Amino acid sequence: MKKYCTLLLCFCSFIPLFAQVIPSDTVPAIIQYKTENGITKFTSELRPLRPIAGAPAPFYTYFWEFGDGNFSFEENPSHIYTTRRDSILVRLFATNNYDDGKRPPTRPKPIVRPPTLPKPAVTKPMLASNYNLFKMGGNIEMKTNCMPKPGDEMMLVFGYRNKPENGQQQLNGTIAIMYNDVEFNKNNFELVAARTYNNEKTADLKPLLNSALYRQSKNPVYYASLDHETYPTLEKVLLKDQAKAFKNQQSWKFSDLQQNEERFVFMQFKTTPEMLKDTNAVVRISGAFIPDNPLVETEFFTLELQIVASHDPNKMVLRKTRMNYRLTGKKREMSYKVRFQNTGKGPAKKVDVGVNIAEVFDASTIKVVKTKPEVITCDSAYTGQSCLKTFVKADSVHFVFSNVYLPGTQQKGVNDADSTQGFVEYKIRFKEKPPKLPIKSGAAIVFDKNEPIYTNNATGRFKMGLSPGIIVGYGFPFETNKNEYVSQKNIVLGATLSPYASHRYYWQVELYVNSFKESSVIIPLETGIRKDTVINNNAYQILDKQAYNRIKVATINAVPAQMRYNLNKYVGLGIGALIGVDIYNRTIPELRYKLRTVSANGVVTDIDFNRDLAQVKESFSEIRTSFFGDIQLGLVRVGPAIGFRYLYDPKTNSNNMATYLSWKF
Repeated sequence: MKKYCTLLLCFCSFIPLFAQVIPSDTVPAIIQYKTENGITKFTSELRPLRPIAGAPAPFYTYFWEFGDGNFSFEENPSHIYTTRRDSILVRLFATNNYDDGKRPPTRPKPIVRPPTLPKPAVTKPMLASNYNLFKMGGNIEMKTNCMPKPGDEMMLVFGYRNKPENGQQQLNGTIAIMYNDVEFNKNNFELVAARTYNNEKTADLKPLLNSALYRQSKNPVYYASLDHETYPTLEKVLLKDQAKAFKNQQSWKFSDLQQNEERFVFMQFKTTPEMLKDTNAVVRISGAFIPDNPLVETEFFTLELQIVASHDPNKMVLRKTRMNYRLTGKKREMSYKVRFQNTGKGPAKKVDVGVNIAEVFDASTIKVVKTKPEVITCDSAYTGQSCLKTFVKADSVHFVFSNVYLPGTQQKGVNDADSTQGFVEYKIRFKEKPPKLPIKSGAAIVFDKNEPIYTNNATGRFKMGLSPGIIVGYGFPFETNKNEYVSQKNIVLGATLSPYASHRYYWQVELYVNSFKESSVIIPLETGIRKDTVINNNAYQILDKQAYNRIKVATINAVPAQMRYNLNKYVGLGIGALIGVDIYNRTIPELRYKLRTVSANGVVTDIDFNRDLAQVKESFSEIRTSFFGDIQLGLVRVGPAIGFRYLYDPKTNSNNMATYLSWKF
């Protein structure tokens, strides 16, 4: 008994140790609320954040869905419920930034309705933070609570309204969401849930695809990037053309949208585990606002979202990370954007964004496209004015925001996270056509005199592309059975296929076909024979008799696997295996005679006489394998080159040297 008690005490002593190693990532966000005088105040309990070594202090960002069609991005928001509903479920989506754990799961919290509800005074959301979603001034706008991370959830707020400029007291129409870009093979998003609060009805978008037009440049089409930018369009675009860019879509009919009324749809996306793993890639989600009234123009709003490996507000993004190398030249512009956020307790007056420049770029071609905060260049600013100074060092460029006011997320009185964020977007060109290698750039961001914050590396990669080619070879062995006929050196025509302009290692396949050829093999017989024979009733004396085999062969040779390596753009090496197959092999045995005849008047005449025997035909009768190594000289990536190839046949222990000319396109 004493023994078991001792074991029990030992086990109990280890329980605290087990509790320490149990992961806390599965603990959901705990929502707490209190209602006083018709105002409901919300707070939450979240798992402790775990700092990442070398990273800024971790923090949470918040998205609250109040269950009545309203929302907030505050940490501890207050809300006034103005409508009665049978059930109200509040959801909190907390995102952990600079934290090495998973996001806290969301667990809806039922809200007990207050006994009396205040009379609504306005139709706009009753939010304590007074968060204004429609910053672009359009009828539609969207915002997410975070950048997509493979396997995570992402919330999207889809807002639409009837602004006074429409001149309509009320509107009916359709709203639509389009997602999963067709340019990616795999789906990036799955729409798990869409919560509507204003009697929106699920609808079919197809009948509208041929009729709805997006607005023209005089009324700009709204695009949202990582920071809500606008890009004008120059011509009308059919809605169906926009829909073709996406694999999935969902639409709803709305009605009785009053002037100045704002409505919101909440969409919960699950980012698939198969999501594109390229954390430099930008995916899109597009929304459309299609009024039934033709006097109100259709609008759309496109979110550009960077795929992330971790939630970090300081990011570097390269647009169009996958490039076609054939179309990449010296004049091609690359567009980069560096996003930053002041996560401190006070405002920043100076922000230094330093970006390392890859050797392939010409730093003198840097052109700043847009900034936030929006400032002028320091060259044209007066003393003390907010401005941007750009200066280039040996391998980097610095974009320095001076005399600005960028609030901190932990600063008192700051509730709008967008006000703490900024960015610089710039374009740059190549010095010359670059090598076909990944292009990496990263940034270091310094707020005032604090330690630098390092971003991810924005990596540009070239698509593989295919390079067909032609090849003419001399000396390739097609027959190796020397007991039957003599091997000949042949001129052959072939084709190659490989990745386009590979820089170093690459695979290549080859295919050759030779024309029909004929050879005669002598089979020795007795000579000097003195026998008589009769041909066509004429008597002949046989002087000589020999047997021949006439052979016709058609052969295909293929190189199914060849590894090549380019030392530089002029010299390349390769090793591989060549497989030969006789697709046609015909052998015609033949007897050849020398005959003599003597006429009645004594004239002697010698003639030749040939006689064919039964021929033998074979198809795919033999497969031969040779191994080779070679060297190429010339424009080995794209263009003409000459090659020298040594081949060895282990079956017959024979070897051969071949020469060839190739041209890759």
